[in-house]
Amino acid sequence: MNKMQPYENSYFIGHEEAERMFLNAWKNSNIHNSWIISGLNGIGKATLAYRIARFLLSADENNRQDYTSLNVDENNPTFRLIANQAHPDLKVIERDFIDSDKKKIIKAIKEGEAMDEEALGELKKSAVIKVDEVRTINEFLGKKSFDGNWRIVIIDSADELNINGANAVLKVLEEPPAKSLLLLISHNPSKLLPTIKSRCAKIHLQPLSVAEVASLLRRYSPELSEAEVKGIAAISSGSIGHALRYAEHDGLKIYKTLENLFYSGEKFDLSTALELSDKVAKDEELWDLTTELIGYFLKENIISGEKVEQLSNAGEQIRIWLKDVVNLNTDKKQVMFNIINTVSGAF
Repeated sequence: MNKMQPYENSYFIGHEEAERMFLNAWKNSNIHNSWIISGLNGIGKATLAYRIARFLLSADENNRQDYTSLNVDENNPTFRLIANQAHPDLKVIERDFIDSDKKKIIKAIKEGEAMDEEALGELKKSAVIKVDEVRTINEFLGKKSFDGNWRIVIIDSADELNINGANAVLKVLEEPPAKSLLLLISHNPSKLLPTIKSRCAKIHLQPLSVAEVASLLRRYSPELSEAEVKGIAAISSGSIGHALRYAEHDGLKIYKTLENLFYSGEKFDLSTALELSDKVAKDEELWDLTTELIGYFLKENIISGEKVEQLSNAGEQIRIWLKDVVNLNTDKKQVMFNIINTVSGAF
């Protein structure tokens, strides 16, 4: 699987209208100083944010009408600097590593032993973006670009700002310096302060089509069979991020197991239900993935008009159980078995 990060990814499909809207604003010299890029998790919001940043930091403003897209060639110096996370006029604000894991990174750097991708993936990040990190934005924007270029800040994601951090962002939005741009990535804009939303232009990305997700899967996960590509794309909810997670963690196999259990009726396989419950309870990634797939299953069946009342009631009970897992630390294996049993009983 080719794990392409948004800051190094030049390939972008499915959101042509959003790209066109921003490009037209730039061509008309009418770019708002702050934008909220919203949409489903894993849909391409960060990829678009970096695409915008690369474009603004490399485009010739004296020839605006020559541009037909935001694409920047991978050999462009601006592209390479951003891909290496080294462009002086771009700042990215995101959750930092927890203190203990940050020390591991510093130790590795001092010893000249770079941590590999697997080791970095095991490190934990804090639950929120801290206000101290947000406060560095003012200092960054206060410095002029050496060539009079844009100064750009990407906040990924604004949903993870704590209240102090959100208020610090609001202060930046109230008095933005000239030729500065803030791009706020949001999976759930309802979580943002109304005063932040009112000061930002908005780009909302729609879910990708099944065909678009399948096309991206073929590109990023060429090891998948065509049957796997189509199966994963169909359950991805229009998110390539979801699809890539399912490809990496046997999501299609888990979904088919869930479907068989849910539709089994009197032939409910107790041992399979217990085995699956035990497996996902031991792995946080599988737990999140499985609960996500259960949510997808419920939504699709409710939309189809099948057992609407029963499945809606099951969904309400499931939400309570999942909250209890977080707030009361209830037994995950038992909760997952209860969820599977409850959905199966609704049919």
